[in-house]
Amino acid sequence: MGVGEFFYRYFVEPIKYNQGYNPVNTLVYAIILGIMVLILYKMLKRMRIKIDDRFFLALIPYIVLGPLMRAITDEGLLPRTYLTVSPGGYFVIAGFAIASLFAVWRHLGPDERLYPIYQDFGWVLVGGLVFIVIINWGKLSVKWEYFKYFIPSLVISEAFIWALTKKFKLIADNSVLFYTHFYDATTTFVGIQFFGFWEQHVLARKLIDLTGTPAVMYLEKLLVLIPVVYILDRMMEGEDPELMNFVKLAIFILGFGPGTRNLLIALLG
Repeated sequence: MGVGEFFYRYFVEPIKYNQGYNPVNTLVYAIILGIMVLILYKMLKRMRIKIDDRFFLALIPYIVLGPLMRAITDEGLLPRTYLTVSPGGYFVIAGFAIASLFAVWRHLGPDERLYPIYQDFGWVLVGGLVFIVIINWGKLSVKWEYFKYFIPSLVISEAFIWALTKKFKLIADNSVLFYTHFYDATTTFVGIQFFGFWEQHVLARKLIDLTGTPAVMYLEKLLVLIPVVYILDRMMEGEDPELMNFVKLAIFILGFGPGTRNLLIALLG
């Protein structure tokens, strides 16, 4: 198998034919993500932008932008190309977010005004996609019954995390990450269990096939998150706290983004 054939088989075909992820592209995308996190962190440090609550709030519209674009692409409101579905769509959104931040920073520097202006620009982009949804509302078949399954499942799963925070300090210290990823697991569980969707990611797909239930997603989240936050909080305790915050921000996005995408696709489809 030549390089071109290898690339086409493992990277182009899964996007072209909506086959989901495979072990090869999953590993490559994970490596790219890790490299991007480190590069972006160093860039923010050089720009003297602190990774704190202000920065997180300013990022929210860009975090919403990715799943919203993917959802309306799946509903046919945007053309399906390598730049509008994952992972290409997320690279595009990341490019928008970085370019917008750099443009605002060039004019203001690490000034207090940077955060609200950067956030407002992101909401303008989100507003553009929302406008596309509004003008095409008649073409959508909104499944309001989705909430009949989603809300009880979410309440039960988040109550479970709340109970764990009372017993385990590690989970309590990282409760936002656990709540967010259980939200993601709930959207997957409801979508597969009640609406006939399928899982795109390799490990989750294997676990669902082995156990026969998408409820295994909750266990997968715990098995992945607990060691990750243990390494960050205990084994890397002396490292740069801003780097740890940035890694946790990336973990939050990896839960909130796919979860919101799942919810919107199920709701709008």
